[in-house]
Amino acid sequence: MIVSLIIVARDAASSLPNLFDDILNQVYDKKKIQLIFVDSMSCDDTFGMFRNFKNCHNEEFLSVVLKKNPKKILPCGCNIALKEVVGDLVVRVDAHSRIESDFISNNVLLHERGKFITGGTTRNISDGESSYKKLILFLDDSLFGSGIARFRSSKKSEYVSTLAYAMYDVCVFRDVGGYDERLARTEDNEIHYRMRKKGYKFFLSGNICSYHYVRGNLSSMLKQKFLNGKWIGLTLGISPKCFSVYHFVPFLFVISILFSLVALLFSIKFPILILGTSYLMADLLMFIFSLKGTKFEFIYLLSPILFFCLHIFYGFGTLVGLIILPFWKSKSENHKCDEIENIKRIFEKQSIDSERMLN
Repeated sequence: MIVSLIIVARDAASSLPNLFDDILNQVYDKKKIQLIFVDSMSCDDTFGMFRNFKNCHNEEFLSVVLKKNPKKILPCGCNIALKEVVGDLVVRVDAHSRIESDFISNNVLLHERGKFITGGTTRNISDGESSYKKLILFLDDSLFGSGIARFRSSKKSEYVSTLAYAMYDVCVFRDVGGYDERLARTEDNEIHYRMRKKGYKFFLSGNICSYHYVRGNLSSMLKQKFLNGKWIGLTLGISPKCFSVYHFVPFLFVISILFSLVALLFSIKFPILILGTSYLMADLLMFIFSLKGTKFEFIYLLSPILFFCLHIFYGFGTLVGLIILPFWKSKSENHKCDEIENIKRIFEKQSIDSERMLN
């Protein structure tokens, strides 16, 4: 099977060398791998590194395609890449990620056995070994940091609701089309929802593993949580069913705090006492649970406070998203693109052309 591997990147020069090494170390036949690199107008040397890789290794692979994404946001880059796909299978990995040497081969094996969407566990890693870096990793590794998605922790093979760095049969994009370019951060949630609606299942294999670099510092992590929350609020105006209940827990927490503070103004202390006590107990229990199997560092004692900060930023982001949703939705409708259907037509045409060649 021909595999089209997509990397859409912006300002990723520091992490690309490791990912390039992982690609070169794949045990799958490189002549059956098409690489599609998309640079989203980086300010660093990302495009130059893509170009150098193409110049040095183009002959080793089926082909190495290099494109630019003038709109900068990720879903636009994904659609640009999808238009270049010639493979039977498509996989997109993040520029700030690592993949094991059998990542492609193990995914292909599952597709040969009849699976349409496959993947494995995606584990968080850090780019440093300092206590501060370990704290950031500890926070993001916890259920309070990264959520309860099965692909983050499961070690067994099973069907799950979503995957990171999944491999798709091209027929999936022929059925559901491309990414919604209005969504800057929730594009995977939305397109995976469309895939589930079409009846496709996400199979997680215990034999497949990839790695994702966490944010380098606390301010970047807090900004990430705020923007994630904000885009959840905005996406509710387009595809409200693509999220699960746990995506809204931080938002409900923030609303509960605001309600409790208003009640306190009227000398009603019961709500703030109940909320504060309940959260403190949950926070401490999560801290203790997260320590299991982890080498203790004294800096981890900051975690209960930082968990609270992460939830506030995430929940406040969702609140902001909901507040500006009417204005954003009106603006986005005026600039709505047709790339979802365009991608679908491209893959339909490829399918027809392939049938003609076979006949």
